[in-house]
Amino acid sequence: MKDFAGKICFISGGASGAGLGQAKVFGRAGMRVAIADVRENALDNAVEELVAFGIKREDILALKVDLTNREEYTAAADKVEEVFGGPPHLLIQTAGVNSFGPIEASTFDDFDWVMGVCLNHVVNGLIIFVPRMIKAYAHKTEFHVAATSSAGAFMAGAVCGPYSASKAAVNNLMYSYAEALKPYGAGATVLCPGNINSNIGNAEKFRPEHLKDTGYHVSEGTMMHLRSIHATGIDPVELAEILKEGIENERVIVLPDHNPDGRAAELRRHNEIIEDYTLTRAQREAKTQKRMEDMKKAFAAESKEERAPMWAVPEGAEAYGKARKDLVWIDSSKRK
Repeated sequence: MKDFAGKICFISGGASGAGLGQAKVFGRAGMRVAIADVRENALDNAVEELVAFGIKREDILALKVDLTNREEYTAAADKVEEVFGGPPHLLIQTAGVNSFGPIEASTFDDFDWVMGVCLNHVVNGLIIFVPRMIKAYAHKTEFHVAATSSAGAFMAGAVCGPYSASKAAVNNLMYSYAEALKPYGAGATVLCPGNINSNIGNAEKFRPEHLKDTGYHVSEGTMMHLRSIHATGIDPVELAEILKEGIENERVIVLPDHNPDGRAAELRRHNEIIEDYTLTRAQREAKTQKRMEDMKKAFAAESKEERAPMWAVPEGAEAYGKARKDLVWIDSSKRK
């Protein structure tokens, strides 16, 4: 999809973070943008921010929607057609949450909340919108579907298991749509960033009451650390520009690195992780030990100013272990 001007874009999770960055970039490209989010105040602020960014107010539609509720999502799709005159030419599903804690202590609610937002809302949007898009645009004009996934789709962590599982599923879902939409002259793209300067570190604030039974509580110190990591992440507008380039060039997977060598390095790293999981435990431990020794030798030769980020050096593993000890969870045997 290369021509955006005058077309319609729908963005879930468009009130902040990556979704708002996407609304800015595709709005600036001439699209009419519908942003959907469950937070009404955030939507109001987003509209003002988009107008300040240079997008005409009449080209913005803000929709308060529980994206996990199919009836509400369907009503939002109807509203887009009513206001803008048709379904979106570009569907971008970005809404996401994360629940941080040791996976072995996870509850059904922990999984239901994260899967509901990160995976099921993407399924909802695809089932609701894609038939409308095919009917309106197949073989007539360009249209495209996209989803914001995560680098976590390729590499799981012990403290964000539901999130990584949901993102791996989103990736494979989008691979399927990329193939399925070819006969209609359309495409699909999945964006897989690392840390984004967003409020996902505060996601627990938005957990609904009926899914409050959690197996873990993260200490405030750990949450401050997580928020600080996201605060230094990629800028949402820059990330949206990278997604736009990926859609224009019909990439199925978009990794947020302008440098082709950087993208290749990311893929090699992901492939190496998969390869590691095919080894026996003894082989994995030996390989990990060798990596740690090589890293110590490499960093011992560098000045302190040239050292890599905390998480990239052996001491980072120790810090991770300490942070993990700070995680306190509820004994499931005591749960009512």
